[in-house]
Amino acid sequence: MLTKKQKELLLLIHDRMQEGEIAPSFDEMRIALGLKSKSGIHRLITGLVERGYLERLPNRARALEVKRLPEGYDSGSASRVIASEAAPTTMTSMAVISEITSIPLYGRIAAGSPIEAIRDENGTVDIPPTLLGNGEHYALEVDGDSMIKAGINDGDTVIIKRDYNVRNGDIVVALVDGEEVTLKRIERRNNQIILIPENDDYKEQVYAPEQVEIQGKLASLIRSYH
Repeated sequence: MLTKKQKELLLLIHDRMQEGEIAPSFDEMRIALGLKSKSGIHRLITGLVERGYLERLPNRARALEVKRLPEGYDSGSASRVIASEAAPTTMTSMAVISEITSIPLYGRIAAGSPIEAIRDENGTVDIPPTLLGNGEHYALEVDGDSMIKAGINDGDTVIIKRDYNVRNGDIVVALVDGEEVTLKRIERRNNQIILIPENDDYKEQVYAPEQVEIQGKLASLIRSYH
């Protein structure tokens, strides 16, 4: 069952597509639904995808297809929402949703501050959809220089994908002992979790598996010049 806001958003996208093949932008969706931030729209769309009402089309950034509508609503013809400028001529009812995607900004990666504690639901980052793949993403500002050899500098903004199935060598956001969140390269070795910095001035951190909770892995980065 859909929430009231999910239903409103789904019908808004569908109806606008039927009227003129022009999909609302994220900002127009936010205003229409009375939300404070575009990150709320991102979460609603993710929920609709998970429930099978929308589908993200493969090989196209931020492309959506309306799969079904709430019970009792006349679906009419199929609707597709395409985020890129170029679209195959075989598709019908297509439109540009937005060339910029907003994702939530949860604050700075700093010792002693778990993600849940630093989360700012009103903060967002606008980024090109080409920096994102499938799945849910959020942004964090980097505080410190422990990953500089990986090209991640103090003040940069990292885009994190919520993904808990990580492999050795992935750069992850790890929550340690439920208190400290850090950005490090991960390796599982001898039934231990090793968090590896990319700076010779820092040492590897070794933990038991139950001490570490993966919060996501690095998807992309926005460089900050200062």
